[in-house]
Amino acid sequence: MHRPTKEEIRTLPMYDGLALIDIHLIENEQDAADALAALNHEAKLGFDTETKPTFRKGEASPGPTLIQLATASKAFLFPMRFPAAVSTAHALLSNPNITKVGFGIRDDIKELRNKLAIEMMNTQDLSIELKHLVDEKNNIGDRAAVAMVLKLRLTKGAQTSNWGAYPLQKHQIQYAANDAHAAICVANALNSLPKD
Repeated sequence: MHRPTKEEIRTLPMYDGLALIDIHLIENEQDAADALAALNHEAKLGFDTETKPTFRKGEASPGPTLIQLATASKAFLFPMRFPAAVSTAHALLSNPNITKVGFGIRDDIKELRNKLAIEMMNTQDLSIELKHLVDEKNNIGDRAAVAMVLKLRLTKGAQTSNWGAYPLQKHQIQYAANDAHAAICVANALNSLPKD
């Protein structure tokens, strides 16, 4: 396994990820209860956050505006503007029995602690794990990891869109869900590699 070049990534088939029907937005108490019931007994969840971009030098980040959690077949998006979404995300992220897997999550962990008082428990950073696996000096991001492990191309189109605006657009919903979904898919694929 090696870190693919940008050119190699461009030739790969597209990572389709989840359909909109498999992505759940948590906006009220009922959504939150459903999400908790669906995710609370998972051993491992894909994880990511989106933050409203800052454009001025020295402008402080407002912290995550969206938290995403995914299984291999579904994703749940928790907009931080809804109290029920915040409390459910808090319960899941601080649950020590669920491993939260993501790419380059150190800053996410810090932001969640500082801005939302969420102490994340039991995390696995795939960027660092893959770096050691292929003996690279730099961390491996989600796009390279998806290409490396799944042999697919992850698009980053909605990355800098306004995550502070609501309601979210369809392309934002899919992008956000697929970032967390890609993490769980990469983690599962790595798990099934033969151990030497």
